[in-house]
Amino acid sequence: MKGIVFTEFLELVETKFGIKTVQDIIDACDLKTNGVYTSVGTYDHKEMFQMVGKLSEIQNIPVADLLQTYGTFFFSVLSTSYPKFMTKNNLFSFLESIDGYIHPEVLKLYPEAELPRFSSEKINDSEMQLVYESSRKMSDFAIGLIKGAATYYNTAADVEVVKSEADGTKVIIQISCIDA
Repeated sequence: MKGIVFTEFLELVETKFGIKTVQDIIDACDLKTNGVYTSVGTYDHKEMFQMVGKLSEIQNIPVADLLQTYGTFFFSVLSTSYPKFMTKNNLFSFLESIDGYIHPEVLKLYPEAELPRFSSEKINDSEMQLVYESSRKMSDFAIGLIKGAATYYNTAADVEVVKSEADGTKVIIQISCIDA
């Protein structure tokens, strides 16, 4: 997993819970990196799960909620750092572009990146299903990213899992836009 995912997670933890919590997490986890990451490095995704799990224990917040919160935060980082990916006119157009445009461009920048797969099916003008597939089982993070994209595109949307298969390696996510 790319280091930016780790560095921004620790940034979020510091902002929301304080530097002491960051240190407590690092101290309590058995991390091969000792909690030292660079944004361009590549690290074992299991370290992220260790840190999120420990944060969950410390703050008494479910892991799923923490991953979604982080995904929403991380989308704002991505939209600021990579504005060329934010050229679509609306949320659904953006989501439809993930596997066909955004991920191939990411792979040009980071050829060793292991990205999840997304396929989309627009049901009607206000509903879409997105299929998330990844051995990392981080669909809650993906849901947070989708929520961040909805905010970016000024779209009120409900985002929920409608089906999870293969222990979370394949998850069907329903996005329903809400009329304001």
